[in-house]
Amino acid sequence: MSESERSVPEPVKIAPPDGVLLLLSNVADEADAQRIARSLVEERLAACVNLLPGCRSIYRWQGAIEDAQEIMLLVKTSRRRHAACQQRLKELHPYEVPEIVTVAPDAVWPAYANWVLAETRVGRAR
Repeated sequence: MSESERSVPEPVKIAPPDGVLLLLSNVADEADAQRIARSLVEERLAACVNLLPGCRSIYRWQGAIEDAQEIMLLVKTSRRRHAACQQRLKELHPYEVPEIVTVAPDAVWPAYANWVLAETRVGRAR
């Protein structure tokens, strides 16, 4: 490594102490979607879960191409509650290998972000 390469600072990636994260997951039916969504919101692991029916998934599973109608769950949580939310989603999910994908938005409307953070706060009065 040359002297000039060593002197170039590396960007520091520090996650903010809190913020909004989105978890995406698919389930096979409305009953599972409602059960999971209600549990995550009741347990304050998510401020909101959108159930988006009509998702068609084509994927390879155990050597075969599958084609299934599913319901997508769009889970809004906070960074502070993310690990617990992800773990609980895994526990509640009926699939052997649940799809759990986390997306960190670049920007969130401040009032909405404040609402998500407030609704996922541990110990908040009910």
